[in-house]
Amino acid sequence: MPNRPAFPCLTSGPRVAVLAYDGLCTFEFGVAFEVFGLPRPEAGPGWYRYAACAAEPSPLRAAGGLTVAVEGGLDLVAEADLVVVPGWRGIDAPVPPALVRALVDAHARGARLMSLCSGLAVLAATGLLDGRRATTHWRYADAIRARYPAIALDSRVLYVGEGRILTAAGSAAGIDLCLHVVRGDFGPDLANAVARRLVVPPHREGGQAQFIEAPVLRGHEAARLGPAIEAMRANLREDRPLAAMARLAGMSLRTFQRRFAAATGLPPGEWIVAERLRLARELLERPGRVSLAEVAEASGFRSPAGLRHHFRTRLGTSPAAYRRSFSGSRA
Repeated sequence: MPNRPAFPCLTSGPRVAVLAYDGLCTFEFGVAFEVFGLPRPEAGPGWYRYAACAAEPSPLRAAGGLTVAVEGGLDLVAEADLVVVPGWRGIDAPVPPALVRALVDAHARGARLMSLCSGLAVLAATGLLDGRRATTHWRYADAIRARYPAIALDSRVLYVGEGRILTAAGSAAGIDLCLHVVRGDFGPDLANAVARRLVVPPHREGGQAQFIEAPVLRGHEAARLGPAIEAMRANLREDRPLAAMARLAGMSLRTFQRRFAAATGLPPGEWIVAERLRLARELLERPGRVSLAEVAEASGFRSPAGLRHHFRTRLGTSPAAYRRSFSGSRA
């Protein structure tokens, strides 16, 4: 490993070490640099001191056909106040023991650890997340739960700050988490200034639930449950008794409920709400002015109040905010 440079000494702010490794996810690495690595004269001399550090010998392959040579090594982690773990090379890929030890030691002496997207797999391997709340991209949630059941994984949110361990969901949620850190370290005005330079909102409403695809039928149950599900989906305005749906599927009510949940991943009542939300989101995403009352009626929520309630409880946002984010409408 070449001799590594010290953290920049022109400032006195928190030292941020961003990991690099073979298979590096360049988007998340770039997010960390954009927020913590670029000069911010408006912040004064106390802004972050940034350094990249290689967890493995350089040169390293990175996403996008790049090869990266990194001057700093894991010894920088021992000096850092914040260690950022970008997306990992594979959700089931083993984490080198030297990297695990470096992160455990950094946390023990008081450093903050942050993962972006699949970088959670690296923090999970340290055991430091056991019994703690964390998040990652919803695509990786099942794999993480299966491998690390002691982690209280919440795949609905954009990021989680659990003491000195912070985790972000998908790639863009890394921006949200980095801005959250800036907000805590330097206050909202400077966080807003960084967001303006990035041309992103300083705080996004909602969680990952807005972006997760609708559940679909699995396997052999499709033939029997399909007609009942299509009938439910065809007219979401109508409240259909579960007993009638069970008869349509040729099952007892108890068997229908059990097999429906096994096939779709949700109980029937939850599935109906999810489908109504899917339809409401589609209507809100369309160009043109459709009132919330019309959206609520068409999707089976009866009233704007009911629509708002389910958006808040299930998606963590409001219908109006969702419309602004996804349709470009200011209504």
